[in-house]
Amino acid sequence: MSGTALAQVLSFALSPIISRLYSPTDFGVFGSFTAILGVVSAGIALDYSQALMLPKQKDDAFCLFVISCLSSFLVAAFCLAICLVASGFILNFINARNAWILVLLVIGILSSGLNQTFQGWCIRAKAFKHTSASQVIRSLSANGMQIGLGYLKGGASALIFAVTLGDMLATLSLAKVALRELKVLWRSIRWKRLWQLVKEYRDFPLYSASTNVINALSLGLPVFLLTHFYGIAVAGAYVFGTRLMQAPMGLVLTALRQVLYQKASETYNEGGRLAPLYLKITGGLFAVGFLPSLILFIWAPQIFSWIFGGQWHTAGVFARSLVLWLLFSFCNLPADLFTRIIRMQRRMFFFYQVVLIARALALIIGGMYLPASQTVLLFSLIGAVMNVVYITIIGFALVKMEGDTALKDILNGMRKA
Repeated sequence: MSGTALAQVLSFALSPIISRLYSPTDFGVFGSFTAILGVVSAGIALDYSQALMLPKQKDDAFCLFVISCLSSFLVAAFCLAICLVASGFILNFINARNAWILVLLVIGILSSGLNQTFQGWCIRAKAFKHTSASQVIRSLSANGMQIGLGYLKGGASALIFAVTLGDMLATLSLAKVALRELKVLWRSIRWKRLWQLVKEYRDFPLYSASTNVINALSLGLPVFLLTHFYGIAVAGAYVFGTRLMQAPMGLVLTALRQVLYQKASETYNEGGRLAPLYLKITGGLFAVGFLPSLILFIWAPQIFSWIFGGQWHTAGVFARSLVLWLLFSFCNLPADLFTRIIRMQRRMFFFYQVVLIARALALIIGGMYLPASQTVLLFSLIGAVMNVVYITIIGFALVKMEGDTALKDILNGMRKA
C-alpha cells in the first residue's frame, strides 16, 4: 500500500500546480477522452484478466493470461479500424481538433488491456511491490509531463498525451516483472485447453466485462451530457472535481483491491467462509471514508477555491454533491470483487443496466429542468442508492450461500465491534 500511497500523494500534491496551468475547458476535453477510453478499457480484456485469479493450477491461469492478451490486441485493432473510418465523428465527440489524439486513444486502449492482464498475473503471484511501483511510475510520469507541457501552454492535448505516456510506462514496468516467469510457462500452453477455458469462464466476458462496460458508460455519461446541456467548461469542472475526490479513494482501494481479491479467491478455493470477511472490509471502508466525506460535504467549495484557485469553485460545489455517491462507491469494493468469486455476474449485469438507465434519466431530466449543481446532486443521490442496494444484494447472497454459520459469524463480529 505504501507505493500506491506515494503515487496518490504525488498526484494530489501536484494538483494545485496543474489546476493553474489548465482551464476547465481543457479538462472538459480531457474528460471526454478519458470517458471513451474508460468505456473501451472496461471490456478490452473481456475480464479474463480477473478470471486468471481463480484456477488452482498455474498452467490454467497462464492460458487465461494468454486469452486476455489476445483479447486486448483484437479489441485495440477493432478500435483502430473505427478511428480510421469515423475519425471526424470521434474528434467532434471529444471536442478535439488534432487527429493524432486518435492515435493516443488506440495506444491508451491497448496499454490499458495489457496493464490489466499483467497486473492480474502479478496479483496472483503476490508481487504487490511491483504493482505499487508501477503506480508510482504512472503518477510521476503523467503528472510531471502535465506540468512540463502545461508551462508550454499545451492545453487539453498535453493532458491527454501525459496520461497516455504514464499508462504506457506503468504497463512496461509490470510486463518486465511478469514476463520473467511467463517465459517458462509458455512451453506448457495447449491451444485446445485455451478454447476449453474460454468456454468454462465465458460468464466473465458475457456478464462481468459487459457489466464493467455498462458501469463505465454510466460513469462517463455526466461528462457527455453536462457538455451537451451546460457546455464543455462545466463538464471540465465536474471532471476536475471527481479526479480530486477519487485520488484519496484510490490511495486505499487500489492496493486493497489487489490484496483482497487474492485473499478472497484463496479463501474460496480452500473452502473458507467469505461473509465475515465481506462484512469486515465493507464496514471498515465506511468507517474510514465517513469523516473525510463529512468534511468535504461541508467545506468542499471553499477548499477547492483556496487550494486550486477561484476558477475551480464550481468543481468544489460539484464535489460536495458527489460525496454522497463516492462514499458508498468507496464501500462497494468487496461487493464488486466477491461478485466475480461467487460467479454472480449475470445477475449484476442486469442490475447495472438499471443503474445506467437511472443515471441517464437523472442527467437528462436535470439537464432539461435544473441548474448544473442540482443535476450533479441528483446524479449523486441515484448513485448512492444504487451502491447501497448493490452491497446489500451481494451480502445477502453470501449469507444464503454459506448458511447459518456465516450469519452467526457476522452477528458475533458485530457484537465485538
